[in-house]
Amino acid sequence: MYELVGAIHIHSVFSDGSGEIKEITGYANETGLDYIILTDHNTLRALHEGYEGWHGKTLLLVGCEINDKENKNHLLALNINEAYSTRLPAKEYTRLVKETGGLGFLAHPHEKRNSMKEHPPYPWVEWDTDDFTGIEIWNHMSVWMEGLTDQNKYNFFIHPLKSISMPPKDTLDKWDELSLKRRVVGIGGVDAHAHKVNLLGFFEVEVFPYKVLFKSIRTHILVDNKLNPSEDKEEFLKAKSNLYSSLLNGRCFISNYYHGDAKGFRFFAEDGNQIYQMGDLIPHTNQIKLKVTLPNVSGTIKFLKNGNVVSSIDGFDAEYTVSEKGAYRVEVCINNNAWIFSNHIRIGL
Repeated sequence: MYELVGAIHIHSVFSDGSGEIKEITGYANETGLDYIILTDHNTLRALHEGYEGWHGKTLLLVGCEINDKENKNHLLALNINEAYSTRLPAKEYTRLVKETGGLGFLAHPHEKRNSMKEHPPYPWVEWDTDDFTGIEIWNHMSVWMEGLTDQNKYNFFIHPLKSISMPPKDTLDKWDELSLKRRVVGIGGVDAHAHKVNLLGFFEVEVFPYKVLFKSIRTHILVDNKLNPSEDKEEFLKAKSNLYSSLLNGRCFISNYYHGDAKGFRFFAEDGNQIYQMGDLIPHTNQIKLKVTLPNVSGTIKFLKNGNVVSSIDGFDAEYTVSEKGAYRVEVCINNNAWIFSNHIRIGL
């Protein structure tokens, strides 16, 4: 399989971001991203104006972030051709995204922050639906703002990457719970806006430039065929379909690039001569082994079953023999910092 490394959840001048498309894709090329997914609020203007496609070595795909009339229930809607009305209930636009062949990911679902009245939380509260594809388990801007206080705000602004420690526990717990019933794909998001703020009336500074956030939370997608930059429309459509198919099937993992380049990480299951990947549902047998390899670095590899750690190994690789049914995933820490979060392999469920 081929690994694509990219950033999801990005805003441009077409909503509340400060960057033009050419500027954003330029930073994506500079930071070595294979793809980026633009998700402006309630608009597909970038798609309709023809920006979707290859920009240098980076594939730009266009979705949008939909919310309801109360500005809650934010959904990252990908692979769609229509931005649905904010007057619709969350269950309705989530259903429409799925029925039209799109992918829907709950954005920053457990926001709770109350330290800034001008920036209230935007949680997902409509859990009575199974029509979403997955959950944004780690959102850079959301986690950053959640931890912001008057005491640490200067340190947080100076070290925007260092201050992102872990995905919200509530989100991980909900993800594990839902994965016992069906495949729920976990992704990471940067939520990049590159807001520009005027300081003291003298000069303007950019808060969290795109180039900085492209070095934080990344989603690695494993695809069957290598994607080659091409101006040919058919080749582009194949690349788009390949990427979204793998994302739909959970062939992905999330990393924090600040703590190291996770490209090359692998988590899979072996049952005799059969290999299974993240996102798969497989029958339970007595000979299934879960295997992990890290990319030329030693870390603490944790195997989790239904959200609980069942094994922890320090090293470059690890193996775990499955004895019970469950939803299994992996977390990797490096130097005691959260680094990699795999998607589930569901066994016997």
